[in-house]
Amino acid sequence: MSPTRHAAVLGSPIAHSLSPVLHRAAYAELGLSDWSYDRFEVDEAALPGFLDKLGPQWAGLSLTMPLKRAVIPLLDGISATAASVEAVNTVVFTADGRRLGDNTDIPGMLAALRERGVEQVERASILGAGATASSALAALSRICTGGVTAYVRSEARADEMRGWGERLGITVRTAAWEDAAAAFEAPLTVATTPAGTTDALAAAVPDRPGTLFDVLYEPWPTVLAGAWADRGGAVVGGLDLLVHQAVLQVEQMTGRSPAPLAAMRKAGEAALAAR
Repeated sequence: MSPTRHAAVLGSPIAHSLSPVLHRAAYAELGLSDWSYDRFEVDEAALPGFLDKLGPQWAGLSLTMPLKRAVIPLLDGISATAASVEAVNTVVFTADGRRLGDNTDIPGMLAALRERGVEQVERASILGAGATASSALAALSRICTGGVTAYVRSEARADEMRGWGERLGITVRTAAWEDAAAAFEAPLTVATTPAGTTDALAAAVPDRPGTLFDVLYEPWPTVLAGAWADRGGAVVGGLDLLVHQAVLQVEQMTGRSPAPLAAMRKAGEAALAAR
């Protein structure tokens, strides 16, 4: 007999996604034997057609790039959190057929930091200015009492980050990427750039670093995260973020709470170790 409830992660590329591992581990722990979670390669052009074909057995979707903004016009409503950064990574299908969007990246970041004892900081730095940086800024707007400095590669990116700061109600100062080593003077640094981008900064980690939140999970540890840990600094990694945002997705899609954080993290760590 086929499963009665379906969920999946969509994006392009999608083969690397750990989401199936995490969600399936949650279903196993929660005893949801009639649930399935898959991955589908879907780009912006294919998204409307994909959504229209989904039947009432579908509970929800996880979305990765490039769909987080493309999905918004296709939904019946989005949460205030998702609206704050114009990005949806979670879609839940209601019993009456509506499609509702949310963003669990932002509360997931906060939960990952809280797990490492970071509940409030006086100032913070962000390395990068892409979509993840705006989510990081939204998270920081809730726990940072002072301003945030964003280290970026272009004036256009600088303008974008300052604009997000105004929208999110947090003071954002921008600085050139060439000065990124100065980011480490803040008690919290969030690295949101692609793999390899921050490797050259590892030599600049101070003797007594604060907390580093590096959103990458593969390869792990990054060169920067390794240097940070070697100097005794606290490190929050991309798997922490991935697990915490997935916990919130599982709870929303299944209606079961709390989702099994430890089992999901263990499954994620095992999957990464096997790669």
